Amino acid sequence: MISLKQKKILAFPYSRFDHIICDGAVRSGKTSIMSVAFIRWAMENFNGCRFGICGKTVGSAEENIIAPLIAMSYIKKNYRVKWRRSNKLLIIKRGKVTNVFEVFGGKDESSFTLIQGRTLAGVFLDEVVLMPESFVNQAMARCSVDGARFWFNCNPASPLHWFKQKWIDRAEEMNALYLHFSMEDNPSLSEKTLERYKRIYHGVFYQRYVLGQWVLAEGLVYPNFNNVVKTENRAYTRYVVSMDYGIQNPTAMLLWGKSGGVWYAIREYYHSGRETGKQKTDEEYYRELERLCEGTSANTLIIDPSATSFIALVWQKGRFHVGKAENSVIEGIQHTTTALAEGRVMINDCCENTKREFSLYSWDSDATEDRVIKENDHCMDAVRYFVQTARAYKVDEPYKGAMF
Repeated sequence: MISLKQKKILAFPYSRFDHIICDGAVRSGKTSIMSVAFIRWAMENFNGCRFGICGKTVGSAEENIIAPLIAMSYIKKNYRVKWRRSNKLLIIKRGKVTNVFEVFGGKDESSFTLIQGRTLAGVFLDEVVLMPESFVNQAMARCSVDGARFWFNCNPASPLHWFKQKWIDRAEEMNALYLHFSMEDNPSLSEKTLERYKRIYHGVFYQRYVLGQWVLAEGLVYPNFNNVVKTENRAYTRYVVSMDYGIQNPTAMLLWGKSGGVWYAIREYYHSGRETGKQKTDEEYYRELERLCEGTSANTLIIDPSATSFIALVWQKGRFHVGKAENSVIEGIQHTTTALAEGRVMINDCCENTKREFSLYSWDSDATEDRVIKENDHCMDAVRYFVQTARAYKVDEPYKGAMF
């Protein structure tokens, strides 16, 4: 069973529109239907052509589009599909028709070089608001085959975002079919699942990902923070340290312990060279790291990859595995918000600086895109590094799967 709006996606290739834009809430059923419609359109109208499938990263495109697509019964029944992960090519055949779908990641300003030189008959841009305009423009410029169309999909962001202003607000002018989705537009979601999503998002992420609104990020980053617990002895089964390293700026370290399926910030270390008038060396910070971990089996450190000198020292000492932090700020804040809302991350009340920063960490309301104020953010970065990076790691095998 599919919804009326999902049927409109399937009908788009037979419409008068040149392009399609789908935005709105998460889990609203737009991505899966767009994937099928994109493949069907390509296979019905072209042969021997190349198409682009773009995500923020190749990994996210593979996870969100390629893997679900090749597992669909409709695709298995109607096409012969081969996914070549090594060179990021999805080759699809039906009868005498063969087309190639190349996967690209558009995560930063340099990404446009990855798609240069291609000749495409169409491009599907998933999570388009997470891509820089230069990459999107280059992807569209590659679509020089007659009959090429652009397929855009995204969740809402700031109303000042370039994609909102240049495409969504001008959809009629661009001859684009614009469809706005809510969670209720996905008939496969149960009431229980809908309620779960409504519980796990807060603040700006609730407005965007649940209500599907294009709104500014304003006020506190974590307005519903209420995750402070009493400092007490617990039976921890795993320890990890996350660290935001600074020279002039403060250095913050958090010791995390897992107990009963929940990660607790057990202890913190915080030092500001600027405020104290004393700069510490890497050797001094390493000794503070060891003191922080006294009495525990902690042997994993998650740290910003830019702290190269300290990382080299930690490797030299040999006690800690070093995990270079996943440093996507907005995505990290989103995942941290969810982890806090679900009670999977708690803060011991002895972590005074972490508590203080949670009460002050704010969005920059003067920015034209989502951006936090770079103040009161050092413990916040350490929290975000832990949550965002730990999502990809396993409890007993560092760096092999999710800790959560």
